[in-house]
Amino acid sequence: MALRINDTIPDMTVETDQGTINLHEWVGDSWAILFSHPKDFTPVCTTEFGAVAQLADEWAKRDTKVMGISVDSAEEHKKWKNDIEGFAKATAGFPIIADEDLKVAKAFDMLPAEAYMPDGRTPNDSATVRAVFIVGPDKQLKLSMTYPMTVGRNFAEVLRALDGLQMSTGKGVATPANWNVGDDVIIPTSVSDADAKTKFGEFTTVLPYLRTTKAPS
Repeated sequence: MALRINDTIPDMTVETDQGTINLHEWVGDSWAILFSHPKDFTPVCTTEFGAVAQLADEWAKRDTKVMGISVDSAEEHKKWKNDIEGFAKATAGFPIIADEDLKVAKAFDMLPAEAYMPDGRTPNDSATVRAVFIVGPDKQLKLSMTYPMTVGRNFAEVLRALDGLQMSTGKGVATPANWNVGDDVIIPTSVSDADAKTKFGEFTTVLPYLRTTKAPS
């Protein structure tokens, strides 16, 4: 069965280029992002992992940990990080899971349960292992995105989505299309006008079911 929004992520122990890590312990009380790719030393993913490295300060500001996932070995990850850091001019301080047995890819429903890739596998063999998972401190999946091999992931959008999740789950609001930090937010329809006034102060009724207010600080 697919891993769905609000499902608890698998409590797994994984091998990474930084040693053995238990996923639930690693998440701890923080937010977390797992981002996967089909194979080390591939062009699009090198640019993506470089982008993640360059955003280290932004992840830290949001109390968010990041971890990569690959079907290659921990030793290959260590070698590949030299390329990533050379390209990005930034330290790739995050761990990368060595998912050689596809245990994580299958548990997160990135590959069919019966999938098997022999030695010498190409990126095409593991093309579906190309996803982003945002996980809350409660260890539940909050958002997932899946990309094709030919389109680089937009980590500015991942960051924006993370901001929206932290705003909506922490403040009891929703965010509109194209929302960015500082923009007005939406008051849920489950909140009455009277309660909205008490909780948020002034708000604007755009439509009977669409009310906006300043984002809570």
